Amino acid sequence: MRDFKELKVWERSHRLVLHVYNATGRFPREETYGLTAQLRRCSASIPANIAEGCGRSGEAELRRFMLISMGSASELEYHLLLAHDLGYLDNREYQQLYRETQDVKRMLSTLITKLHQTRRPTS
Repeated sequence: MRDFKELKVWERSHRLVLHVYNATGRFPREETYGLTAQLRRCSASIPANIAEGCGRSGEAELRRFMLISMGSASELEYHLLLAHDLGYLDNREYQQLYRETQDVKRMLSTLITKLHQTRRPTS
C-alpha cells in the first residue's frame, strides 16, 4: 500500500478538481445536474482512482486504476471543450483548465509506463 497524498500526480489532480469546482460554480443554474455535475464527477474521479489504486495490493492493480484515471482525464478534456463552446468558460479559463488536465495526463502516462516496466522481468 502507498500513501496517495505522497504522489505528485494525486496532488496536481486534486488541485485540478478544486479549480473545476470553482469554475463550474459560475455555470448557469440549469446546468447543475447536467454539465456542472459531469465536469465535477469526471474531474474528481481522477484523484479518487489514484487514491483507490494506492490502497490496492500490487503494481498491476495500481496500474489499472491509473488507467481509469487517465480515462477520466480524457473525459474531462471533452467536457471542458463543451463548456467552452457553450460559452460557460472563457478562453483564459478554458486554456488554464485544459493545460492542467494535460499536465495530469502526462504525469499519469509517465507513472503508467513506469508501472508497466516494473512488472516485466529483467534479462
